[in-house]
Amino acid sequence: MKDIGSSASSSSSPMINETMYANFDNDLSEVVCDKIKITETEDNFDAFYVADMGDIVRKHKIWKALLPRVQPFYAVKCNDNAEVLKVLAKLGTGFDCASKGEIQKVLDLGVSSDRIIYANPCKQSSHIKYAARHHVEFMTFDNETELLKVKEYHPNAKLVVRILPPASDKCQCELGMKFGCHLKHVAKLLQLAKKLELDVIGVSFHVGSGCYDSNAYLSAVKSAHEVFSVAHSEGFQFNLLDIGGGFPGQPNAKLSFNEIVDVLKPALDALFPEESGVQIIAEPGRFFVASAFTLAVSVISSRQVPSEIQGGEPSYMHYVNDGVYGSFNCILFDHAEVEALLPELKKYEDQPLYQCSLWGPTCDGLDCIIKDCRLPRLTTGDWLVFKDMGAYTMSAASCFNGMPKPKCYYFMKNVVMELLNDDAHDIVCCSLVANVAATTLILQPPLSSSPVNLMDYNFLKAGHNVDSPQIDLSMVPLEI
Repeated sequence: MKDIGSSASSSSSPMINETMYANFDNDLSEVVCDKIKITETEDNFDAFYVADMGDIVRKHKIWKALLPRVQPFYAVKCNDNAEVLKVLAKLGTGFDCASKGEIQKVLDLGVSSDRIIYANPCKQSSHIKYAARHHVEFMTFDNETELLKVKEYHPNAKLVVRILPPASDKCQCELGMKFGCHLKHVAKLLQLAKKLELDVIGVSFHVGSGCYDSNAYLSAVKSAHEVFSVAHSEGFQFNLLDIGGGFPGQPNAKLSFNEIVDVLKPALDALFPEESGVQIIAEPGRFFVASAFTLAVSVISSRQVPSEIQGGEPSYMHYVNDGVYGSFNCILFDHAEVEALLPELKKYEDQPLYQCSLWGPTCDGLDCIIKDCRLPRLTTGDWLVFKDMGAYTMSAASCFNGMPKPKCYYFMKNVVMELLNDDAHDIVCCSLVANVAATTLILQPPLSSSPVNLMDYNFLKAGHNVDSPQIDLSMVPLEI
């Protein structure tokens, strides 16, 4: 491969240091690097994901330990990867679905309809009919029109009024501008529901996706408690509280899950104590999947920006094989900030860093991943790695300009695999392609021709009842 442009001396540029490298979890780092080497030997430089399914198991363990009274209903919209849904289904989670398509995906796994909440306050009539036919009864609403549609198409639904929580600008995606009934209008909505003989059973709220204000949860729980009182005065006996999502899923989040729990749990215990009989659910998405997925992309082209434009120091534009129309749509839609890491230390040791920008593969000038960063000289075929790419990435990716979506490779550490079931090896042996330091199993992407689904690690083995979780999490450590 030929280098693009001329190099600068190390004295004029910052030098490489270890923080530039993909020095995340050692096993995961080794998995990614080994997978890169395998693809290179196959002369394949396509972008790909590596998914640590054990990380999802660990997150479930953390949730149940810190919020034992709150049943998670995974937000399918966040990442509807089939293998993710299978793992969560077997772990016993519920599912927050926003459409007929998402409901169908979950039902096709064998999940019972009472583990689904149709949590879209404004639903298409045909989708409401589909929910009714498949006995999906739990659904949210926040306006009169929705009540009239439900009365016509699904009169036996168990409804949850979505309220507008106190405003907070400390979230990645603010949802109050679109959904939620103001508290002063709740009584009127409930009066209409009573007139229509509809069954309203509880309250839901959403503080905003990627929330980093723990007090937002406290304020929202207080508002929900007020609505319970309003409902009682209107003749309803609420028994469900849905605290929505917004829970962080990556280690570098502005607010940690523990910090939210420190405020949320006492509020729930005080206002909705266990003896009240109120069932509490939540709709976490990024919490479960954000840190489980790592994306590797390769450089497809580079060019040097003339030094006179940059005051004498050369800078580079690097083009990679995934962009904002693909996995990096999270930059546009989820207001995400991504960081490019180098997968190997030795290859770039003692090399200077240059001002760079990263661009996706499409013909659109909008397709910019990072406008300004520092990287060594990269050439075609070099790789970059992005951590925490599991939330709101692949689920909204397109094939604009005919660009393919990255394949996904799944793995789980043996320590998790063994705790889940003793004979896991028998289930995955047909798809085992590598064993890293005897601690990790690497799996190929699912293939329809495979005799055993590649994620069927025995705890997802065909023939097991998905509605009867057989995973014993008592032995799974919080830190794996």
